[in-house]
Amino acid sequence: MKRTLLSLLMLAATAQVSAQGVTDAMIANDAKTPENVLSWGLGTQGQRHSTLNNINAKSINKLVPVWSMSFGGEKQRGQQSQPLVHNGKMFVTASYSRIYAVDAKTGQKLWKYEHRLPEGIMPCCDVINRGAALYDNLVIFGTLDAQLVALDQNTGKVVWREKIDDYSAGYSYTAAPLIAEGLLLTGVSGGEFGVIGRVEARDPKTGKMVWTRPVVEGHMGYKDGKENGISGTTNASWPGETWKTGGAATWLGGTYDPKTGLAYFGTGNPGPWNSHVRKGDNLYSASTVAIDVKTGKIVWHYQNTPNDGWDYDGVNEFVTFDMDGKRMGAKADRNGFFYVNDATTGKLVNAFPFVKKVTWATGIDLKTGRPNFVDDNRPGDPTAAGGDGTKGKSVFSAPGFLGGKNQMPMAYSPKTGLFYVPTNEWGMEIWNEPITYKKGAAFLGAGFTIKPLFDDHIGSLRAIDPKTGKVAWEVKNSAPLWGGVLTAGDLVFWGTPEGFLKAADAKTGKVVWQFQTGSGVVAPPITWMQDGEQYVSVVSGWGGAVPLWGGEVAKKVNFLEQGGSVWTFKLMK
Repeated sequence: MKRTLLSLLMLAATAQVSAQGVTDAMIANDAKTPENVLSWGLGTQGQRHSTLNNINAKSINKLVPVWSMSFGGEKQRGQQSQPLVHNGKMFVTASYSRIYAVDAKTGQKLWKYEHRLPEGIMPCCDVINRGAALYDNLVIFGTLDAQLVALDQNTGKVVWREKIDDYSAGYSYTAAPLIAEGLLLTGVSGGEFGVIGRVEARDPKTGKMVWTRPVVEGHMGYKDGKENGISGTTNASWPGETWKTGGAATWLGGTYDPKTGLAYFGTGNPGPWNSHVRKGDNLYSASTVAIDVKTGKIVWHYQNTPNDGWDYDGVNEFVTFDMDGKRMGAKADRNGFFYVNDATTGKLVNAFPFVKKVTWATGIDLKTGRPNFVDDNRPGDPTAAGGDGTKGKSVFSAPGFLGGKNQMPMAYSPKTGLFYVPTNEWGMEIWNEPITYKKGAAFLGAGFTIKPLFDDHIGSLRAIDPKTGKVAWEVKNSAPLWGGVLTAGDLVFWGTPEGFLKAADAKTGKVVWQFQTGSGVVAPPITWMQDGEQYVSVVSGWGGAVPLWGGEVAKKVNFLEQGGSVWTFKLMK
């Protein structure tokens, strides 16, 4: 009788722990607990590193698929999601604002939710979604019509739904939300439509707004429904009323470091692309912005591309790490330069090109933190003397506007001290055109054509030393790289548009394994431990910005097939 009572008490305690769901402490320890994947980046710092090493260079020849799950239907394009894993369940989003719960060991679908999208959504760069967030018993994700939806992890039923903004004005949402200090942090997508970029914090259990922080200078922030200070100083770096349609969308989401208490969000291009109509630095566009999570105020910012005229969005992830006894943050920017900043103060520590050709600047001044612009390589003013007023001087710029690195997240290995960066080598012919803002219309004021720079490759996975800027090794790829990277033990995993999931030795770059998934991989892999076995998963499904915006590059990869599935692997016994 006593043993039965004890068993019942133990079962009740276990049920109570399970009912608590994902806690703040669990999220804070995500990078150190490989039995779960609770955040985009395998930890809020975004290092995408796992300590697991059951799968290694010696054992990887036994790595085989154990299940594959199709998203189903006809919506097979643009699959950029990073799955999450908790309590034996995988939560994975898909194109067209869908999300699935799956048995992580077998691939059996447990439930799915398909958001009803209205007519007239305006996603800039395909109908993608990059992932969800877990908190308590909820799984939370954003939609293409700029809403947030929280679902019960067990049933898939809607618990709360909140509107981010007006999709008819160009707003959408594609990033994975971030949980930090008990708050749900999100940005906005829609930078090509003259929206106003911002970061918002909500109560993840209810969706109630806590604070909002615009990242275009001149706009008011709010906390608990009260004014919380203007971002920057109105008209300090934006002429006239250009700040009212300033862009700077925070479309890739953010990272958070508990050691600094700061959330780091990258900001996109200023609107419009034509830089001559907004002379000035245009803060806080094309920047890294560090925000105090508790106050909702900007603590520091670093602008990667002042007065951006090439669509060099600064949204790429800011990954915090330790270097020389200090907390640093690294960012491989679209503009072709790799930056290392002090994560506490924002002070620039190092900056160097990570692609082979950069034409818009000769380098970054480490004293001032500003780029050394090449003035002749800024697209010309269409209203300049001698022109016809319809088109400015055309220039050839590298990188192209799709960037030396785009949305595909890099990874960092504390074991090697190297960053593993998916890079692309391309340039563009670009020119400016007259433009006026119209709600819901594209706000570019530029024309362009993307062109590859080399015959043998566009993409290249590069292992980069953040101290020296030296490339330890690289693996070239014919098509552009558009999926993220994972380091696990002594291995590096990444996918290619040709459909391969690959693994290489993290020290040497020797490719030791690859598997054909059947469609292009434009998503980041994950790994976790379950019942004593290590698993690796990746979403497969070609799409994203390249086939939509890629010009001559898109023609080179038009043979690639769309798809929509999750592949999961483990070691064969």
